[in-house]
Amino acid sequence: MRTTQRRRTELAAFLRGRRARVTPADVGMPPGFRRRTPGLRREEVAQLSGVGVTWYTWLEQGRPINASAQVLDAVARTLRLDTPEREHLYHLAEVPYTPVQGPPALSVGPEVQGVIDALVPRPAVVYNARYDILAANQVYRDLFLDGGGPSTPRNALWTLFTVPEERCPLMFRETELPMMVATLRAAYGLHAGEPSWEEFISRLSAASPEFARLWQAGDVAERGRRVKVFRHATVGELRMTSLSLSVDGMPECRIVVYTPDDEETERRTDLLRRLCGGARAGQ
Repeated sequence: MRTTQRRRTELAAFLRGRRARVTPADVGMPPGFRRRTPGLRREEVAQLSGVGVTWYTWLEQGRPINASAQVLDAVARTLRLDTPEREHLYHLAEVPYTPVQGPPALSVGPEVQGVIDALVPRPAVVYNARYDILAANQVYRDLFLDGGGPSTPRNALWTLFTVPEERCPLMFRETELPMMVATLRAAYGLHAGEPSWEEFISRLSAASPEFARLWQAGDVAERGRRVKVFRHATVGELRMTSLSLSVDGMPECRIVVYTPDDEETERRTDLLRRLCGGARAGQ
């Protein structure tokens, strides 16, 4: 109860502050005479937002009233809130916030690439919500993509579901692949109906009956820390713990770092780095 009241108090101050910075000219209204209020009046915000004056007054006073997402969006537009401010408004009003989704990111900047390159000998990759591989360091490419170049478009699910099983870099497919598909479906909830997502699901279902079966099961799971076992033709099995890190300014994207789970995997990971480095030096 105390937390809710504190949020209401903060909400009242936030709305008053944002109302004060929007001038009548900003919203196409005449300035009028003898205005004592900096910015818009409460009744003007209510009118422009399509809500009752009393309701908006109570909202700005921090009273315990319910607000819908549609009404908060209307107030946010009137007050010209940017994305962080809109999210802040939702949190203070205790309304679940759904960020506006755009198309999935398809690339990263040099700063992010530099971060994952610096993690060598740890394999590291940047995924978006669809498991597109936006960037990877050389150890990840050697382990997961047979040494493929960094500029080649890739998708982790396509690799796992379409390569012959004997060439699949991930072991224990019967438990790992259902988890990845369930994670994909959780992300799909924000993108259902989007052409790029629907085409991706349709094409992969056509290419892999196994994926189609798992997708039809409808299971949903959250991302989390897991121990995965990879196999490499040269160095053998590698037990890796996955760790996901969010990327500022790239919604739904994450850096995934694979850390050796035991001493033998630590030794083999370093051997993989040295072998691949030596092979490239001899080219």
